[in-house]
Amino acid sequence: MTSKAALNRMDSWRAAPRIAMLLWCIVPAGAGVGEAPDLSLVNRALGNELSAAQDSGHPMQYRLRKSSPRLISTKQIVETRDGAVARLLTINDNELSPADRQKDDARLDLLLAEPDRQRKRRRNELDDTARALKVLRALPKAFLFEYAGSETNGSTTVARYRFTPNPRFSSSDLEVQVLTAMSGTLTIDVTRERVVRLEGHLAQDVDIGWGILGRLNKGGWIIIDQGDVGSGVWRLTRFQMAMSGRVFFKTRSFDTLEEESQFAPVPPGLTYQQAIQMLRSNSPAPADRGR
Repeated sequence: MTSKAALNRMDSWRAAPRIAMLLWCIVPAGAGVGEAPDLSLVNRALGNELSAAQDSGHPMQYRLRKSSPRLISTKQIVETRDGAVARLLTINDNELSPADRQKDDARLDLLLAEPDRQRKRRRNELDDTARALKVLRALPKAFLFEYAGSETNGSTTVARYRFTPNPRFSSSDLEVQVLTAMSGTLTIDVTRERVVRLEGHLAQDVDIGWGILGRLNKGGWIIIDQGDVGSGVWRLTRFQMAMSGRVFFKTRSFDTLEEESQFAPVPPGLTYQQAIQMLRSNSPAPADRGR
């Protein structure tokens, strides 16, 4: 049965953590790979995504714009050896009021004064990464793939694969339950052998804990894009999700769009204290700016 902690993670998907987006993007790439030659690209893309998911040697700063029916926020994010830190830039595309700026500055002051808060955030990031890698490795038989053609635009050729759940596969893990009820299309850059786009929808309701703990409703969908943001480093650039369901006895709606842009590398040894200073000074990253 799905754990209560897993249910809490589903309930927090409105925030759409970056590692959850990565999970959605990379898991289907290697699932259900067969021996047919036209599916071998899927298997190679899986290996590249798995390697990238474990590579922490290319930290970035970037801008995150998150939209929901209730709020639009834009933040500047800096990744550090101590975990990511963020500074709020706008609310509903407007500059922060003095009161809101003071509140966000106070939050950063608290992180500086109480390092345990950042250490806890870092532990959560590592836990998210471990869960994503566990699910990625556990799904070699979760999907059935069918080659759906390719197209070339300039120097880039992409191949598309339709995927459906493998009816012989089952799991009690929350993330796996959701993915094994999903059908859609996976798009891979043929030359770079990387996933560039995933479009998926829930083809059926997903019961959590046999329906006792919750349910995700049929018809929910996600769209994910990723690409090279500079120097061969690939990142998620767009994530959109619309899902509804029940968690325990509460009806929930997960409706969010996240867009990441203005990527720039930062030094691998950067501390979170240095990142906060960088965010407050509004200075550019100490490296050439990427996309």
